[in-house]
Amino acid sequence: MKYELPPLVYAAGDLAPHLSAETLEYHHGKHHLAYVNNLNNLLPGSPFEEATLETMIRKAEGGIFNNAAQVWNHAFYFATFSSSGKKTPSGTIAKAIDAEYGSFEGFREAFTKAATTLFGSGWAWLCMKPDGRLTITQESNAGNPLRSGLVPLMTCDVWEHAYYIDYRNRRPDYIKGFWELLDWKIIGERYDEALKK
Repeated sequence: MKYELPPLVYAAGDLAPHLSAETLEYHHGKHHLAYVNNLNNLLPGSPFEEATLETMIRKAEGGIFNNAAQVWNHAFYFATFSSSGKKTPSGTIAKAIDAEYGSFEGFREAFTKAATTLFGSGWAWLCMKPDGRLTITQESNAGNPLRSGLVPLMTCDVWEHAYYIDYRNRRPDYIKGFWELLDWKIIGERYDEALKK
């Protein structure tokens, strides 16, 4: 199976000023593409030649895991953004956030702390546990919570390539802008879909 770079559903300049067109051109057009190309080069002759990304994330190790997870992680991350999205949660996801974190503000504080304090490169995730409750996790490098039986709902990429062009080493400033880009309609739909399974 040959993988392709998923296209963005918005123009590169649409997320400015929080993420510039230059950042998206490098992050999506170069870094994300490199993971796709690396994965396609690793798959021929491997046990995962016809596997889905999710199967590789759950079962592969080494280079195949790292590149498959980064292809999936980045596609998921980019697909959560909108220049005119819903800025706050509503419906079942809002109730779940309130139940777990007391309020949306409490959740934002907890998620921001997870994203800010992750050592080195990696990802902060909002996930659904098997019982439907929410949890925030930190994953280093290419880590993905699918490996732990969780359902990812949203993620923040805290590899430096996600923000260095716009923010240099100021990760907290990048995370502040990240909140302005999320479309809670998408995240809420992911949660509702996960509850049905």
